[in-house]
Amino acid sequence: MGGVSVRVPVKRILEVLEQTYPGAKCALDHRNPFELLVATILSAQCTDERVNLVTGPLFAKFPTAEDFARLSPEELEPYIQSCGLYKTKSKNIVSACRILVEEYGGQVPESREALQALPGVGRKTASVVLSNAFGVPAIAVDTHVFRVANRLGLADATTPEETERQLMKRIPKAKWSAAHHWLIHHGRQICSARSPGCDRCPLAPYCRFARERSRGEGLTQGRRPQRSRAGAGGTTEG
Repeated sequence: MGGVSVRVPVKRILEVLEQTYPGAKCALDHRNPFELLVATILSAQCTDERVNLVTGPLFAKFPTAEDFARLSPEELEPYIQSCGLYKTKSKNIVSACRILVEEYGGQVPESREALQALPGVGRKTASVVLSNAFGVPAIAVDTHVFRVANRLGLADATTPEETERQLMKRIPKAKWSAAHHWLIHHGRQICSARSPGCDRCPLAPYCRFARERSRGEGLTQGRRPQRSRAGAGGTTEG
């Protein structure tokens, strides 16, 4: 792509997002890094609301990595079936937990490299865990972040990976994690994929997509991310 226009008012966009979604945070229920890791793996192609319904009883019965490591994938399947892709997810979760027990004493590692070496964990999932569990600045690019960032002109990319790189260049590092949540909430509440609420959007005056849409130049739905090898695992966050 041709890159992001320097005329995009990044600072103002971030100010409006922060004012609009001051309490934005991770929607996956969790009490510790391990619970967040499992919940994020479960959230692939599943809503956070559905995952939260599953993880409450799941963690009550199996609270630690050691508990999961003792299971076979087939034993785990009935507990997570409603999350979809349950056969693959059960294999990944059990395998990941066995690695956590064998190599990390049952704890979740705090490095991106170690996280992404776990089954079912791609860059997006690792970013969610690093940011929300360990306070490491990161921008996890799910479908909402991809859509909103490219519509606003904060990015001009065809893949989540390139979108992430562009956002990291344009957004101050101290705001990476917060911006991730702001963009997700905006994508859920206003900037939806099929029927974006441009007429009620506080960002419309600064938005490339809203301007082009008002002129009837297409972009009724916006760009869809191309699939990439790095997409294994990860959360949609709704």
